[in-house]
Amino acid sequence: MTVVRGLVPLWRAVLVGALLCGVGLLPWLSRTDPALTVLKARSAERDPTPEALEAVRSQLGLDAGPLQLLGSWLGGLLRGDAGRSWISGAEVTPAVLQALGVSLLLMAGALAVAVVTAGAVCARTLRLGARRELAGRPSAGTGSAFLSTLPDFLTASVLAAVVGVQLGWLPALGWYGPQWMVLPALSLGLPAGALLGRLLDDMLPGAFAEPWVPAAAARGVRGRSIARQALRRCVPGLLPNVGLFVVGLTGGAVAVEQIFDIPGLGRLSLQAAVAQDLPVLQAGTLALVLLAAAAGGLARLAARLLVGPALRDGALSSLHRPTPPRPTTLPLLYGALLFAVIALGLTRDPLELDTTARLQSPSWAHPFGTDALGRDVLARVGHGALDTLALAIAVSAAALVVGVVLGLLPRLSGPLLDTVNAVPPVLAGLLVASVGGSGRWTPALAVTAVAWAPLAAHTSALLRQERATTHLTATRGLGAGPSYLLGHELLPAVLPPVVRHALLRLPGVALALAALGFLGLGAQPPSPEWGLLLAENQPYAERAPWAVLAPAAVLALLGAVAVTAGGGVRWPWGPRRRRFAKPIAAQPPTTLAVLRSAPAAQQPATTATKESL
Repeated sequence: MTVVRGLVPLWRAVLVGALLCGVGLLPWLSRTDPALTVLKARSAERDPTPEALEAVRSQLGLDAGPLQLLGSWLGGLLRGDAGRSWISGAEVTPAVLQALGVSLLLMAGALAVAVVTAGAVCARTLRLGARRELAGRPSAGTGSAFLSTLPDFLTASVLAAVVGVQLGWLPALGWYGPQWMVLPALSLGLPAGALLGRLLDDMLPGAFAEPWVPAAAARGVRGRSIARQALRRCVPGLLPNVGLFVVGLTGGAVAVEQIFDIPGLGRLSLQAAVAQDLPVLQAGTLALVLLAAAAGGLARLAARLLVGPALRDGALSSLHRPTPPRPTTLPLLYGALLFAVIALGLTRDPLELDTTARLQSPSWAHPFGTDALGRDVLARVGHGALDTLALAIAVSAAALVVGVVLGLLPRLSGPLLDTVNAVPPVLAGLLVASVGGSGRWTPALAVTAVAWAPLAAHTSALLRQERATTHLTATRGLGAGPSYLLGHELLPAVLPPVVRHALLRLPGVALALAALGFLGLGAQPPSPEWGLLLAENQPYAERAPWAVLAPAAVLALLGAVAVTAGGGVRWPWGPRRRRFAKPIAAQPPTTLAVLRSAPAAQQPATTATKESL
């Protein structure tokens, strides 16, 4: 065990080195001439003559080769010098530190909004649980599901156009003070908070079903104190995902920073990647890697402080839900509505142009209106659903499998998770496209490469707590082997919440796939993918909001289907459960039940054990 722990820092260093090497070799992996890209970035009007290209190569030292350039950059980094920008010639370190400071400030504001939003999502469960009235109640409503599926750039566009421009309540462009932070923080924090709130709301019923809750209530402990302790019991399972959100809100806020003209690290890294400004891109990536390692370490430290003694002593109770989520007919309702929209759209031509009907409002002829080229938005939504949904489901399933498998191996996946989380999806798409080329499967590979990380973090956190439960200690003491514990105890406790987490992220996967396609890394216009529809119509959000709201509403409807289906589907003609039937309290299996269910080879057969039972 000590040897394995000693290898973790080495494994982390290898991963960071591999990432920096991949970034440093980006121009050569993509088989492009870095001198040409840098020349165009410096001056788009300048002709790329052989003399001009040779001057750029000589100035940057490109003739020495990529390995020599990478070694020189690493050597300078050891001396505290990250080099100079290939585009502006300015020192890289001050620019990256300034952009990092802006992004950290924006992240702090977005995280505050996310915490408030998460509290609002799970407030009802906390109130009912404190009153011991949670039995038979459904989880958080679909309103949080809709909110969690909103694309951050769409939220940013609407807030900037309505609150910033039309109403004039808050500034919508630039970064000059606290007032300029409000709208970007709302754009990033609302979807993130809704997602965290859904995850927390899914864990709270298990906490309120633990034996200490009725004991505390019997002793007269106030409901507010019980709710606070239940929250403390569940938060450690979410802290790894909070750490992922911290890094994602810092380096992945590219679209929001572009819309609000914020000089943050995500925007700086994207510009450097497009211009192949390697010193800036490498320094920005290294800053994100260090931030990811720090956030992950702080999350693990906070979890240890909250439940450390219980983890060490194996004194936790299982966070099984007292009853499974109650099946409802809502998935059928939302699914039927989504199917109807897609079916109606499939009967129309998504490529028919009508320049006389540009940006028309919804009507009988065009129920969702038309876009800037006069194309029917309903037709494009319907025809884009097939590829978008099929690919999103496949990527989500692959991310779930990879996340669960790696989550079961925390010492292997921990450093890998921190490193992968430091790579913004756009940069991952560029790296994948550089190796495999642009194509239909490029966005799928890029999104899969980063989509497993939050699921692995969730799996590891739940597994760590489940291994410290008293009933698992008893089962292990009675002779159950590792395979039995994994198949009969650990996976049944961990898989259901992780699967619901994956379903909650399904709309975000669909959006990420199409957004990468819009950047030229997959399907190209005039493809009717949903993300392309959002990105193409975003400039017209103020003049023709229906062109953006229609695909966004369909995407949110997909989120509602995925989230409500996680609790099960009840067919209208099936048997109905009593709405508030008192469930049987979820208790850890007794040792006698374990003996009856364990394989014969694992059952202790000594007389002393039987007598102790």
